[in-house]
Amino acid sequence: MSDPLTFRPFTPGTQPPLDVPAYRGTTKRHPKQKLHPIPQTITETAGPRFSETLFPASVDLTQNSTGKPAIGERIIVAGTVMDEDGRPVPHTMVEIWQANATGRYDHPADQHDAPLDPNFHGEGRVFTDAQGRYRFLTVKPGAYPWPNHRNAWRPNHIHFSLFGPAFATRLITQMYFPGDPLLPIDPIFNGVPDEASRNRLIAHFDLDITEADYALGYRFDIVLRGRDTTPMEG
Repeated sequence: MSDPLTFRPFTPGTQPPLDVPAYRGTTKRHPKQKLHPIPQTITETAGPRFSETLFPASVDLTQNSTGKPAIGERIIVAGTVMDEDGRPVPHTMVEIWQANATGRYDHPADQHDAPLDPNFHGEGRVFTDAQGRYRFLTVKPGAYPWPNHRNAWRPNHIHFSLFGPAFATRLITQMYFPGDPLLPIDPIFNGVPDEASRNRLIAHFDLDITEADYALGYRFDIVLRGRDTTPMEG
């Protein structure tokens, strides 16, 4: 059996390149010279360990210290984190952050002319169970404008962060919603060259996750490696 910490390259086309011409922000951010790999030591690949004792779970984003519910359409987002062979990845920390129902982040840098919701902060955390499963209750995020090109709008999306056995193994991705008319024209979503890989970023409506008279459910499974890997941000 191979060392589980050994890096295995992604399948070509499944990940966005560092430079996506239509996504103007990558022009100044991507490296201009050839990368030089730096071997990681055991310290970087084996720690620190994350536990719910030190990082308490926050799975219900619709409730907070104000005691009042968040404004917007309640949704449940759930899924399984798996390795390239379809085996569940248990006890891994999953964090999410998102805009509120009007398309605005609860952050000083977001000056979008949309109302803030004092009862919604847009961030959550959970650890996968023994079967690699996670679940959040939140509100569906709104679309918002961004200065990439004329009349540019980001589709409804939720950011995901996954931590492996160490901080250096952090992976980040985005989850989108089915039927969003902005997906075909979004340069970040379309920055993933392979169509099948792009579509793995779109959650699926799931009636089994849906709770009657309460909230629609969406399934978003995350695959960490292999030909069915979920695209991750570089």
